[in-house]
Amino acid sequence: MDWRKILLITLLLLCTTPFVSPPIALVLGLIFAFAIGNPFAKQTAKYTKILLQASVVLLGFGMNLNAVYRAGKDGIAFTLATIFGTLIVGYVVGKLLKVNEKTAALISSGTAICGGSAIAAVAPAIDADDEQISVSMGTIFILNSIALVVFPIIGHWLNLSPNQFGVWAAIAIHDTSSVVGAAQSYGAEALAVATTVKLARALWIAPVALLYAFFYRSAKAKLAIPWFIFLFLAATVVRTYMPLEFPPSIFDSLVMLAKTGLTVTLFFIGASLSRETLKKVGILPLVQGVLLWILISLVSLWAVLNLL
Repeated sequence: MDWRKILLITLLLLCTTPFVSPPIALVLGLIFAFAIGNPFAKQTAKYTKILLQASVVLLGFGMNLNAVYRAGKDGIAFTLATIFGTLIVGYVVGKLLKVNEKTAALISSGTAICGGSAIAAVAPAIDADDEQISVSMGTIFILNSIALVVFPIIGHWLNLSPNQFGVWAAIAIHDTSSVVGAAQSYGAEALAVATTVKLARALWIAPVALLYAFFYRSAKAKLAIPWFIFLFLAATVVRTYMPLEFPPSIFDSLVMLAKTGLTVTLFFIGASLSRETLKKVGILPLVQGVLLWILISLVSLWAVLNLL
């Protein structure tokens, strides 16, 4: 067997362990691509899209619609305003910075809803390529890492209540895992609020992905419906209405499988890139992500300070 194939398989297996987070998987893929060059680009590209969609569907088993409804019913107007406001501003900023249109859309959706999960759902809906997905994922993960450390410090400095911090973290931090990490350090009440509010926002993955699929359809072709989004919704219904006797640990296992799938996907995406590709993309997508993140952080902070 080709030693490069052995190394690829070894790194893939490593990405299925708890020791490798999504950002690390992306970095491992990039190192593999830069140091060796991916000799199996066609095969990895083939499986990336399938694995991405399957992982999004499995994420649906982690959402209870009743809890999401209770968390989001009072703030639905604010939720809609922040989500679609971020998408619109992201589009405008992307145009001004001349960021690739699909990359800008992915960064905007990741900022507006729930980071990597939103990007994973929107990417196949707009037929984004590995380069666009990788750049947007990398941008989001960098900002997530910063937020995980900085947000609790700012929260204590401003004397935010656990409820205020939970809402702020859920709106302004991209990925659910980083929201949980930041809120956990702020206390049990902040964690409970942040988790439910974030899940309420995450439910908007489906309509936003469908909206993007409509806008990015080919002018000559029919709308390419991202059917996996409907499977995602079906998974949330199953999770919500399954009899109480059904072991919840099974759902937890499916969500863990989804997260592992996303981690492996990021390795595939990183392995498909090259120095030339990253040089061509440049730093502007990161600038777009930072500007959007600062905007939504400030707006949501003002809201929790004045409305809660």
